[in-house]
Amino acid sequence: MRVYVPLTLPGLAAAYTTGELGDGPFLAYAVTPALREWYLSDDIEELEYAALGRAALASLRMLAADPGAPRRRVVVAVDVADGTASPDPDRGLDPAALGEVRVAGAVRLARAAAVHVDAADAEADVAAAADALPAADGGDDDARFVVDGAEDHELLWYATQEIPHLVG
Repeated sequence: MRVYVPLTLPGLAAAYTTGELGDGPFLAYAVTPALREWYLSDDIEELEYAALGRAALASLRMLAADPGAPRRRVVVAVDVADGTASPDPDRGLDPAALGEVRVAGAVRLARAAAVHVDAADAEADVAAAADALPAADGGDDDARFVVDGAEDHELLWYATQEIPHLVG
């Protein structure tokens, strides 16, 4: 099963140093039954892109909580054994938890398929979105527009061999 793990650049650096993503259980995103129902598509690539987008939003939330982190969203795509990741049955239909899964234990960074990171030119929009997130969550439409501005930036794809360059 492919899962998308939201991080920040300091979180990616820590994973690179330890060789592990999280120490379990940790939050990730995947194509879950609830995400399939919400997205209304049978195209697995579209569904995985939706899960990646949900992870990018979770990364933005991490940035909002860590003002010292560089303002670039980070998502690691990693393959885990079936049954390792599972949705919370109590939150399955909660719109805020669509695609959310808990990964049971630590996952070796070596299992990662790719890393997705914002380009440097997205930093201003991502910073503004991180600052606006609390107001957007409170229903402020102008703040929601600012948060959506970060989503206009596509995350770039990096091979795992490029992680040292990203965190260097």
